[in-house]
Amino acid sequence: MEEGAERNCSVFPPSLPTTAVNTTLRLQALREVMQQNGISAYIIPGTDTHLSEYIAPRDARMAFMTGFTGSAGTAVVTPTKAGLWTDSRYWVQAERQMDCNWMLERDISIGSVVNWLLTEVPEGGKIGFDPFLFSLKTQESYSIHLAPGNRNLTSVPENLVDTVWGDRPPIPPDNLTRLPDHVLGRSWQIKVEDIRDEMRINPYRPTALLLSALDETAWLFNLRGNDIPYNPFFYSYALLTMEQIWLFVHTERVTDDLKVYLNASCNDTLCVQLRPYDDIRAHLGAYVAKPGVKVWVGTEYTNYALYEIITASEDKLLTSAYSPVLTAKAVKDKTEQRILRDAHVRDAVAVIQLLMWLETAVPEGKETELTAAHYVNQCRSKQKDSRGPSFETISASGPNAALAHYSPTIKTSRKLTVDEMYLVDSGGQYLDGTTDITRTVHWGTPTAMQREAFTRVLMGNIEISRTIFPSGTRGVNMEMLGRRALWEVGLNYGHGTGHGVGNYFGVHEWPVGFQSNNIAFREGMFTSIEPGYYKENDFGIRIEDVAVIVPFHTKYGNNYLTFDTVSLVPYDRKLIDISLLSSEQLLWLNTYYEKIRALLVPELERQDLEKEKEWVVRNTESLQKAGSPAAISSFSLIVTALAVALLQNIV
Repeated sequence: MEEGAERNCSVFPPSLPTTAVNTTLRLQALREVMQQNGISAYIIPGTDTHLSEYIAPRDARMAFMTGFTGSAGTAVVTPTKAGLWTDSRYWVQAERQMDCNWMLERDISIGSVVNWLLTEVPEGGKIGFDPFLFSLKTQESYSIHLAPGNRNLTSVPENLVDTVWGDRPPIPPDNLTRLPDHVLGRSWQIKVEDIRDEMRINPYRPTALLLSALDETAWLFNLRGNDIPYNPFFYSYALLTMEQIWLFVHTERVTDDLKVYLNASCNDTLCVQLRPYDDIRAHLGAYVAKPGVKVWVGTEYTNYALYEIITASEDKLLTSAYSPVLTAKAVKDKTEQRILRDAHVRDAVAVIQLLMWLETAVPEGKETELTAAHYVNQCRSKQKDSRGPSFETISASGPNAALAHYSPTIKTSRKLTVDEMYLVDSGGQYLDGTTDITRTVHWGTPTAMQREAFTRVLMGNIEISRTIFPSGTRGVNMEMLGRRALWEVGLNYGHGTGHGVGNYFGVHEWPVGFQSNNIAFREGMFTSIEPGYYKENDFGIRIEDVAVIVPFHTKYGNNYLTFDTVSLVPYDRKLIDISLLSSEQLLWLNTYYEKIRALLVPELERQDLEKEKEWVVRNTESLQKAGSPAAISSFSLIVTALAVALLQNIV
């Protein structure tokens, strides 16, 4: 079957793409273990014990069982059937990666999974799950929906997939590291005391805070690890009280220098007591057994296995959607803002080098999606403080670009041509920041529809970026601005409009963004802005920038905010239909281009990159509608450049 094609299970023998994984023996082994445990169905989430979005290879149980490697989904296995539930971003990918043992359910909701279970599992049947891989809300939702149907949701502490996964990858042996002083804004001791202040002012008087998300412990102690690909995290939990700090890690990976750094040899209020990672359940149980204690947890990232330990004792639990560490981390201090801006300047150099190279290489017909992905990461590796890519690069042309999260492999990589659209979504990890940027280009002659779709995606990006709003506004309340220009002609996209971005953290940093479960915007937060459009089997468009939320002084009101874009790569000029842009949108675009010049040209000169400098100057020339004067006068451009430079020095 042709590479990249989808499976056809309606014929015999089934027609499968070369990317499909044979799961027959894996399912057979799992079903035998299920029978031994009296389980009628087994739920396999695509996460880890910390409910992470991006997980280590050893935690990719859903991928091992199904062959599907997308970052969102749930698999369910019964004695005779197996199903995968995922959202529209991954439908085509799932059809290319799964064999015919699996059916694809084009839904992600728990309600859809439950309806299927009620059909496939007889009354009284046990539906097994690993409590370490369920959040409180997930467990509650399944229980509420299954109970009336007399199906029993059954906690199975030993993960059944692990028992049949013979060559499960090990934990990486790397030691933990501390952040260097030149990228530190606050010491871990200051952060701990700040969080304790949040505990003191909480009216429900928690005595302890349990931290389960991997970026919580990494941020609180200014530590980084290498357990999760592309994410500088390490397996850990933390329990913080007013008097003590316990950090649960694989202690053999903590060097003597780090023990000194963490004050690990003492027992004072600012001494970190190191405990083995697997001791968390026993230690937490011993703590909640004490009289008068109350543990504060963020329900979004606390697994059910730990939650049920706390609830075993009455009145010992205090919950909020997110812990005070996650909400504090979302707002960057002045140092964090400055260095994260700096990281985006250097990152733009790498992306520009990729686009320049492709302009010459693609017409020669030698390059592929995969070589382009490698090239941009090579360019990033040469930048100061580079620590590798922040996620698997999305490098997609033609129909592959219509898959919002496609990444090329040796089997699927297509040759780049001047006749197709090309989308590259990539990012870097640097000691001072995490980056994420998407650009869509065309090296030949785009169709009228492609130009219109691109321009309307750009209009959505601009409309959000130039919005002025009161502090405390939620992203979900302005998300439609990214879609309005598309909606006007009946187009749309099936993914989120933006997510938080951190300082050498995960590229998707919760709880910032434009979804209903994100927190309100405040000054100092960083978020991506990324509308798109995808025409199945034809092309895909996404324009993604990262922006920081900054104060805006209005004529009458106070405490207003806006977005300041920190990504610094110009958009493909031949794809922009200027006639569709409003005067305000055109003004924003030209001002942004002057900002790119003001910030990027000095960096290119510093790196002695004369050709890249010429490319930037040429691609940031002022855009104007036919028959109209220049959109911005030379004087205005100078003022804009000076203002941008001043802002960089202040922030």
